Amino acid sequence: MAGNLSDAIEHYLKQILAEQAQVEIKRAEIAERFAVVPSQINYVIKTRFNLQNGYFVESKRGGGGYIRIEKVDLLSNAEVLRDIIRHIGAEISYRNAAEIIQALFDDDLLSRREAEIALAAISSDTLQVADAKVEAVLRARILVGILHRLRVER
Repeated sequence: MAGNLSDAIEHYLKQILAEQAQVEIKRAEIAERFAVVPSQINYVIKTRFNLQNGYFVESKRGGGGYIRIEKVDLLSNAEVLRDIIRHIGAEISYRNAAEIIQALFDDDLLSRREAEIALAAISSDTLQVADAKVEAVLRARILVGILHRLRVER
């Protein structure tokens, strides 16, 4: 059931973002609307509205606090690209890398075919490395290379 609530909250926020460039919410109001605790809102925002998924999130705590979510163009802004690469770091899991590739596809920076090729290139089946840490390092290098190449071509 928690997954369904998270999906519903994500869908609600994405509907708002489809109509406006950014949304400013109060955690407590959204929690009340969906009859969940505020930490559930935090979870949805942290896992589904992050930089690797193409969103910039700013929050201010306290009585007049808010959470501002803004959809960002992943590659036209050099600072965003640097932040994504910094987020990737020296290693990255397949799941997190796939989320970045999905965001690139969603922003029309990769075609479906390009996204599928990128996913194939970073998969465990392709990398076939016995050491999980080495695999994550290789995956990060491949993904960073893809990001740099996209930046040059666009």
